[in-house]
This record gives sequence, C-alpha cells and structure tokens, in this order.
Amino acid sequence: MFFHDKRLQYNAKPDRPDPVFAKHLQEVLGGQYGEMSVMMQYLFQGWNCRGPQKYRDMLLDIGTEEIAHVEMLSSMIGWLLEGAPVSEQEAAAAANPAVAAILGGSNPQHAIVSGLGALPSNSVGLPWSAGYIIASGNLLADFRANLNAESQGRLQVARLYNMTQDAGVRDMLGFMLARDTMHQNQWLAAVAELESDGLETTPCPSSFPLELENRAVAYQFWNMSAGEESRNGAWASGRTPDGKGQFEYLAEPQPLGPPLDPPPPDPRTFGTPDPIAMAKMK
Repeated sequence: MFFHDKRLQYNAKPDRPDPVFAKHLQEVLGGQYGEMSVMMQYLFQGWNCRGPQKYRDMLLDIGTEEIAHVEMLSSMIGWLLEGAPVSEQEAAAAANPAVAAILGGSNPQHAIVSGLGALPSNSVGLPWSAGYIIASGNLLADFRANLNAESQGRLQVARLYNMTQDAGVRDMLGFMLARDTMHQNQWLAAVAELESDGLETTPCPSSFPLELENRAVAYQFWNMSAGEESRNGAWASGRTPDGKGQFEYLAEPQPLGPPLDPPPPDPRTFGTPDPIAMAKMK
C-alpha cells in the first residue's frame, strides 16, 4: 500500500518563473537517468526480489522515496512555468547564445500538451521509456546498474545546479544531490554486503560454471588501439578482483578464428531458379 502525504519531501518552489529552465529540468524527471527511471527501476527490483527480506525492503524503501522526487520535480516545473511571460523566454535566450541556438527556448509542449505542467519526457521531448529500467532478478547485476544510474543522475543534477542562479531551484537541487550521495554509497554498501553474504560473486552470474567458459581468454587484456598506455592500469597485470586468476596483457592480440566462410548463396535471395524445385513443379 502506498500512502500520499500532502507535504512535499522537500522544498520545491523557485524564486521566479523560468520556462527555459523548466525544459532543462525535464531531463532529470523523464530522461534515461531521471527520477522516473530510478523510481520504476527500484520498485520493480523490489517487487521481483526473491532474496533476503532486507534487500527487498531496502529496494522498496528507496523506490518509494523516488516517487516523492518525481513529485518534487513536477511541482518545481509547474512553478517555473506559472505566469511566465514570453519576455522571460526571450531574455533567457538573449543572455545565452547557446540557449537560443541549441535549446531553442521553452518547450512548446508545456503550453500545448500539459497546460503548464510537467511531462513524462526528457528535455528534448522524447517520452519516458520503460526500456530505461533494469530489473533482471540478479541482485548483484541490478545493484551495479543502480550505482550507475545514481552516478549519472547526480552528474546531471550537478550540471543543472550550475545552469541556474535561482536560489529556490538550487535549494531543491542541493537536497537531491545529497540524496544521490547517499544512494551511491548505499549501492556500494549493498554490493559489498551481497558478496560478503555469499549470495552472489564476481563474475556475475556466479551460478554459471566457470569450466564451461573459455578460461584461456578469461583474464586477458587485449590492446586494440595504437600505443600501449593501457598497460599501466591495474587491469593489465596482477591478481584479478574476483581472486580467481591473473591479468595478462596482450600487446598484439591476434584473431582466434579462421577466415570468414559464409554459407552459399540462397537462390530465394538472388532470384536464381532452383533446378530441383523447378523439376518438381513440372
């Protein structure tokens, strides 16, 4: 059961209208790494979780928190659009040539489609897609995907923070940045605990027998570009993080398969009469 409290999780009101920034803010609402994505990702992972209750509970805790973030952003976008005259848009474009040339001012769908409200879409109007979310049923794979989502999301919010001087907007974004800091640390801790609990290990999935993979190439780093600067990384020598092998650096990797031997042409593709089929037709 979900229960809605009329109080927002945090402040979500700007100092003044800004339809151009409302368009920007759509990215962290309905973009690939926006709040709609992490909300749905964590909730579906939680609903589908068959692991220990602590992991399921944690996923649903954070997924429910993200619902409130969607509400905060939607409210902020609404206020940024409220009563904004055309002159606000023109002034923003005049002050920043990049805004005028690339972003093109405000989002016309805010006026035409949503009636000065938020949209389930990104900053260029592409609708939010369920294809953005990951819920594989493997907790280690999912938690790593969650860490990536929070990292990308925090990066975008940080960039947005530096694209406005509005104190009200910055106040809300500062709160969201702090929560993203928590969530990145949370997923790092969850990955470590999952592995320490022995539920899943690297390589993931650990249920696939290692003897069925080609172990000769399992820990080789292939230098596939000019130069050998990549040799200097921790991924090129020494013990592998999974503790099951040693990295090997191949400066000049060679193809391991034979020359390409495609199947013969199909008469149906090239329209060449098949003599056997023609004889049967007669």
